[in-house]
Amino acid sequence: MIRDGVTHLSNEELLAILLRSGTKRHPVKQLAQLLLEEVGDIDHWKRIPYEQLKAIEGVGPAHACSILAAIEFGRRIYAPVSTLQQIKITGTKTVYEYYKYRLEDAKQECFYCVYLDQQKKVIRDKRLFIGTVNRSLVHPREIFKEAYLLSASFLICIHNHPSGNVDPSMEDIRLTERLSEIGFILGIVVLDHMIIGKYGYYSFYENGKISLSK
Repeated sequence: MIRDGVTHLSNEELLAILLRSGTKRHPVKQLAQLLLEEVGDIDHWKRIPYEQLKAIEGVGPAHACSILAAIEFGRRIYAPVSTLQQIKITGTKTVYEYYKYRLEDAKQECFYCVYLDQQKKVIRDKRLFIGTVNRSLVHPREIFKEAYLLSASFLICIHNHPSGNVDPSMEDIRLTERLSEIGFILGIVVLDHMIIGKYGYYSFYENGKISLSK
């Protein structure tokens, strides 16, 4: 790699560098070749689960974690927005650009909250719930408990529709109304609820479906 440059390496050689070492039965290059054969097409690596990697002979927890960390780091490098930490949120674009990369290959609905301080700077973003392909069980108490722990003044809710259709369901509408009402009572403003699809998003705020004041 030092002599010829990283772009000249094969997939097997790149993976061998990530693995760093093999086992008594499988030297590192042989282990890399075995991994590539087991996982298959390079596209399958995008969302490969830890359990699948660890189940391959010769791959322990350390190897599996190194591979997954490298995949995620590469994804973040090429994402338009790699982190939300300490970013001041002034619109939906930044949030969408960040989450569309995180959720583009998700097979289940995932529900996230972005918590902001009084200046609308991000304190933390966190996945709170994960559901089935078409349903996510969201508990407001968990959303607002986290807000209190972080001393947040505002929050933005985000979830994905794996189907790609970003139109809100009746469940989405009722949940948004409920969260807005609870937030008003608690003094924590729900700025928006965004639904992320493969090719776009729906914003309750942009569509006039969420009120920031009562």
